[in-house]
Amino acid sequence: MPAPAGTTTPQPAALSAAPPAHLAALRFVLTDIDDTLTEEGRLPALAYSAMEALSAAGLSVIPVTGRPAGWCDAIARQWPVAAVVGENGALWYAEDRRARRMIRWHAQDEAARLASHGRLMALADAAIAAVPGSALSADQPFRLFDAAVDFAEDAGPLGLEDAARIAAVFEAGGAQAKVSSIHVNAWFGSWDKRSGIEALFAARFAPLASVIGQAAFLGDSPNDAPLFGAIPFSVGVANVVPYLDRIAAAPAYVTRAPGGRGFAEFAEALLAARQTMTEENAA
Repeated sequence: MPAPAGTTTPQPAALSAAPPAHLAALRFVLTDIDDTLTEEGRLPALAYSAMEALSAAGLSVIPVTGRPAGWCDAIARQWPVAAVVGENGALWYAEDRRARRMIRWHAQDEAARLASHGRLMALADAAIAAVPGSALSADQPFRLFDAAVDFAEDAGPLGLEDAARIAAVFEAGGAQAKVSSIHVNAWFGSWDKRSGIEALFAARFAPLASVIGQAAFLGDSPNDAPLFGAIPFSVGVANVVPYLDRIAAAPAYVTRAPGGRGFAEFAEALLAARQTMTEENAA
């Protein structure tokens, strides 16, 4: 949602201005996927390599995405990540690699999910009818808790004004709706990316509030606002800039490069800061 009328969204500082000591102290890297790790719908090798490098250095990399449960299961199994939060906070999956089992958490029980599914999909149909050129997302069959209306992935591309019109249909029907760079995601429930991360940290790491200074979050669009606001070391990749007047909470920093190259820029800065601190401590 846009910033309230009469207010100005604070402009993020360049990532190069981030204190090296804070970068070096990070232990958790939370990151959106679409247009934060990816570029033009693809995951570039340098972004994947950056995740691998962070993981090899002992950091916990955690994607936080609007993508569906089916994708999250594969990501948790195959990517160099500690866990993944999906469907905008409705679930988290983490693979216990030693025990060779997947741990799954859902924000809503099956009865509640099924009870709201028909109403949610009816709203999706109404939104698509109201905004010509939009369509149900191609990944909808792999979703459990939300509906995703595509305006800029396989459909369109349509503009942010059209995305706002799609979101308004869902909201008029009593659903929550969040705009990403490609989809409008909607659901009946009280979760968001922040609450999903809080549930994950409480179960797998430590209460988020107790390690908040050791966490960074990277994102690119309005549905990332809950974590831009919650995580002090928040970073927008460069393609976040057109959205800044539509984001309730802006990131603290912004990279020079967009998408996966921006993520790799952040990873390089973090690892360089850790190396410098190690050398200084050894001197």
